[in-house]
This record gives sequence, structure tokens and C-alpha cells, in this order.
Amino acid sequence: MTAPRGPAARDSGATRAAASNVSRETSSEFDTPIGAAAERAMQVLHTTHPRLQRPANRRLFTIANQKGGVGKTTTAVNLAAALAIQGLKTLVIDLDPQGNASTALGIAERHSGTPSSYEVLLGEIPLRDALRRSPHSERLYCVPATIDLAGAEIELVSMVARENRLRTALAELDNTDFDYVFIDCPPSLGLLTINALVAAPEVLIPIQCEYYALEGVSQLMNNIEMVKAHLNPRLEVTTVVLTMYDGRTKLADQVADEVRRYFGSKVLRTVIPRSVKVSEAPGYSMTIIDYDPGSRGAMSYLDASRELAERDRPPSAKGQARAAGDDAERSDEERHT
Repeated sequence: MTAPRGPAARDSGATRAAASNVSRETSSEFDTPIGAAAERAMQVLHTTHPRLQRPANRRLFTIANQKGGVGKTTTAVNLAAALAIQGLKTLVIDLDPQGNASTALGIAERHSGTPSSYEVLLGEIPLRDALRRSPHSERLYCVPATIDLAGAEIELVSMVARENRLRTALAELDNTDFDYVFIDCPPSLGLLTINALVAAPEVLIPIQCEYYALEGVSQLMNNIEMVKAHLNPRLEVTTVVLTMYDGRTKLADQVADEVRRYFGSKVLRTVIPRSVKVSEAPGYSMTIIDYDPGSRGAMSYLDASRELAERDRPPSAKGQARAAGDDAERSDEERHT
């Protein structure tokens, strides 16, 4: 069987090096920055890599943080692209009216009226009709956002089961259609974000390694607990990703330590470094995986994606039972509405 294209798996020594949390830039053989970059680019471009194992069930993540500028969209698209290049079929649902995730995935045609997440939420089209394949990967798909989504929250207010619109739409997909689904949310807690939290069993929180990193996190956790108590009993924060790490500053290490104390083992060992290349990539309608596959940013997201795949977590039986009961009760309510 021909091995798929993609980055090479690290040997055990390199895997242990990942525990240092920052992308590895140097080695004894390549002791200059240029040499290290060349080595890493060769690893990505010229070495075969076995496909990641498919999860037992489709994994569905809401990427959430009410604080803006923490790397939600960047994390969503780059994790999705990293998983896709390693053989997994991934989907990004863009629920942010700005549509930055759609742009980064190369979805160019997004004028008003184009099939998008807006029509899906309003129940005008099935989710399948809004699927668009990224031009950069045959395994990477997107439900794009258009400017129409800006008015969706107002329109959803008067709708029946307004918080469950996305979950209902996702139920139409077969569990084997996608291995990973990432929902990119706006930096607020309106009905768009609530729909994402109700639809997904897992929450992934990106936190930047900067001053006030945990500002608003307590409120976010309170909101997640409220959604869990009343709308989605399966909901759990399973993953935290540290972004914008600058190893030249003590502040970055202090913030990372504080986040790890707060969230414990939910924080990925891999951190995402502050990178000009990562910031440049969306300007070319690309993820960092396609824009510069040998860069520190690309290698970090690849490391993070492998770590995420290793944490395949089936939902608890208790959560499934509670969710099934809630779904049945909600269906009865809707039939009598």
C-alpha cells in the first residue's frame, strides 16, 4: 500500500523532545537556525508518514473563548489541516460572521446567498448542501460563513428549539462521514456560540501565552457549565491549547504554568509559538500546513494534532444516557409546539 503524503512520525527520542512543549528547532547535527529549519522542512516534505488511526467515533469540538484574539480560528483551521494531511477526513464549520476560517481554507466564493452555515442554522438547506471541499486537501471540508450570518442571531430568537439548530443539522450526517469536526465560534456568547456548545460533546479552548491570558476564562467555564446543566449534558472541556508562545520571555512560561495549574492534564504538551508565518498564511487563503509546511508553526500544529488524536475519548455512558433522555424529551416538546 502506498504511504500517504504527509509529515514523518518522530522516533521515540523526538517524541520525548515534544514534552518540552515548544517546536524543536535545533539538533546536534543542525546547530544553526537555517540548518534546523532545513532539517524540519525535509522531514515534512520528503518522508512518509503512516496515517493517524481513525477515532472510534466522530469527534466533534467547539473552539471557544469569549476573549478575542486568542487564536480560535487559527487553531481550528490548522488542526483540521494537520489531521487531514495525516489521512483523516475533517470538517470546519464556520459560525463566525467574519468568515476568517472559510478564507483560510481557500473557500473563495462566499457572497450573500451562497449555501452556508446561515442557511443550515435556519433550516433552509441540509448541512450536506453547504459542504465545500478545500482546494488544498481532498480530506478537508468547510461549511463556510457569509455576511448573511451577521443577522442570524436576531432571526434565531423567535425560532423553535433555537439552541439546537446546529445539533439537528449535524444529526443528518452519518457518524462515519468525518473523523473530526471543528466548530469555529465568534468571540461572544450569543446564540451562535450556544448552538456550537449544544452541538458538540467536546470543547477546545485556545489560550494565548500573554498578560491577562485567563481573563474571562472563569466566565467561559461558568457558561459552559450552564449549557451542560440545561442543554447538553455530554459537554466537557477536554482540550486546552496554549498559543502565541514566545520562548524569549519569562511571561510566556509564567502564563503556561498558570494555565497548567488551572486545567491540569487537559492542556496539550505542545504549545504553538508566536509566528509571523502563521499570521501570513490566511492572507494567501491557506493554512500554515500548506503555506509553509517546514515552519515552526506548521510543525507545532502537526505535533498538537497527533497529541489530540492520542486523546480519543469516547463519551461516558452516563452522559450518553442523559443526552438520549433529553433528546427524547425535546422531541416530544417540539411535536407539541
